[in-house]
Amino acid sequence: LEVNLKGVFLCCKYAIPAMSRGGGGSIVNIASIAARVGGSVSCVYPASKAGVVALSKNTALRFAKEGIRVNCVCPGHVDTALTYTLKDPEVREALIRKYPLGRLGTAEEIAAAVLFLASDEASFITGTELIVDGGYTAQ
Repeated sequence: LEVNLKGVFLCCKYAIPAMSRGGGGSIVNIASIAARVGGSVSCVYPASKAGVVALSKNTALRFAKEGIRVNCVCPGHVDTALTYTLKDPEVREALIRKYPLGRLGTAEEIAAAVLFLASDEASFITGTELIVDGGYTAQ
């Protein structure tokens, strides 16, 4: 909770006044599909990520009139060093089979979603969560 939720809260708390003085801007928080489906070994992780989604929505409503957009990206499993810790190939393959696209996401795909939400191309998008998960939560 300290990192996943309080950390996001503090970033918003200290960024928003400067953004407001500067005429607005865009905040993109990172949540997780765990905010929607749970399934983690720990109940704290999904709760903290669901908190990021709710914080993003409420902050978007609170600061929209100041020209500040707030959204969040909810990634699925991403093929990074962390997922390489799944040393058992059967465990890794079982995880991959849960994804309709048949693979894990990449850091570049998550970054592209963040860049889109931060860009002027997304100027009419605020208070939403963009799920980037290869179809995992569509099931």
